[in-house]
Amino acid sequence: MMNRREFIRNSALLAAAAEMPEIARASQQPMAAGLQAQAPAGDRLITSRPMLQNYAEDSVGVAFAVSAMANGYVTFGRKPDLSDGQTVKCGGLMVTDMNDQVMQVRLTGLRPSTRYYYRIGADRIQYKGGYSMRIVGSEQDDTVYSFTTAGPKSDAHFCVINDTHAQWRAFGPIVDKVLELAPQCVVWNGDATNSEETIASQKTIFLSPKIAHTDYAARIPYLFCAGNHDYRGMAGRQLERVWMKRQPEERASRDWQLGRNFAVRMGDVALIGLDTGEDKLDTNPLLAGLFASTPYREAQAAWLKDALRRKDIASAPFLVAFCHIPLFDPRPRENPGDLYPADKSPEYDSDFASWQRTCYQLWSPLLEKAGCQLVVTAHQHRFRYDAPDKAHGWAQLVGGGPDMEGPDEAYPTVLEGLVSEGRLLMRVHNIRTGKMEQEFTFAPRGRRRKS
Repeated sequence: MMNRREFIRNSALLAAAAEMPEIARASQQPMAAGLQAQAPAGDRLITSRPMLQNYAEDSVGVAFAVSAMANGYVTFGRKPDLSDGQTVKCGGLMVTDMNDQVMQVRLTGLRPSTRYYYRIGADRIQYKGGYSMRIVGSEQDDTVYSFTTAGPKSDAHFCVINDTHAQWRAFGPIVDKVLELAPQCVVWNGDATNSEETIASQKTIFLSPKIAHTDYAARIPYLFCAGNHDYRGMAGRQLERVWMKRQPEERASRDWQLGRNFAVRMGDVALIGLDTGEDKLDTNPLLAGLFASTPYREAQAAWLKDALRRKDIASAPFLVAFCHIPLFDPRPRENPGDLYPADKSPEYDSDFASWQRTCYQLWSPLLEKAGCQLVVTAHQHRFRYDAPDKAHGWAQLVGGGPDMEGPDEAYPTVLEGLVSEGRLLMRVHNIRTGKMEQEFTFAPRGRRRKS
């Protein structure tokens, strides 16, 4: 059987070999149903369905792909016919954003736990210079989508996916299961990518995946906890060009660089997003001194301490944290990720972090004090459940990988969380077999040790 590293390496090679022909064919495909263009026939400007990013109480991001220089916009309102609609363009207060890759529109000032309707569009821009630009056509998706914002009155129902690695054979059924379950939001818990060098490849992965339901995130908002592979490659350093960072207002000025962390209240559940960074030390020669995961993790501890004190987070009956690399592993030969300077030791089976002892030491005391019941992680491509122990009162669920053929425990998963009869239920859906494998139950904070 291929191990995790061989699987990723082989997958990356196959993806790279396939990428250029697919990109070349993309501009030749017929116009998608529902797109109205004021441009030459077949010359589509909007080339993807919208993706709802950064689920929050009073804001949401909308991203979609374009094929030429454009400025995108979203018309949204609380009425299904958008008769009360207002239009927001890409960019900030001074100038609107123009680019030929991805449109990103932030809807702000929204009401918590409220349903909104929206439609996307884009203006085609002819740009020759600072004093020579004009709109030469517009295109609109006539489909009206909807979403519901987060908040204490929202339904407490979420799903978690992870380690999809642009493996469409697994990602398609994963999306099908999510759409069947119809949660309020989805946490994509890292390693959506492999090692991406171009924005085009990231557009394919997030905005135009090679699956049947390319509108998979048009009605269900997504949260994102980056994995180690999501930072690799030149495009990984510009991930915000495809998946925007969180709103700056969500954090203190001290934490503005922590644009991936989130603390979101959804019904009776508080969702906390953390970023474990690379699975290798910054001192590892493979990284050439160009990564700074260590100070990044330390900065998140300060952010986490404040986030857990927020009234809406502290008052939630259930606290669930998410991060890509596990914070704990009971197996003694699993690399803990702090083997200075190059991640190697004969005591361990791998030369990369199977779990993150540094993050555990930084974050677990804070999660423990706050009464966190569950940490949901990924990275190992094997489903596993770790029960609470004397060292930490939280349980850990490790999501499976993208392999549709392999060892029994290596199946892809969709983890489903919902509150029912005053308890948090976590269900493990096996995507390979289509069956629900296990269900775990968690009592509200303050009563967990008695459950």
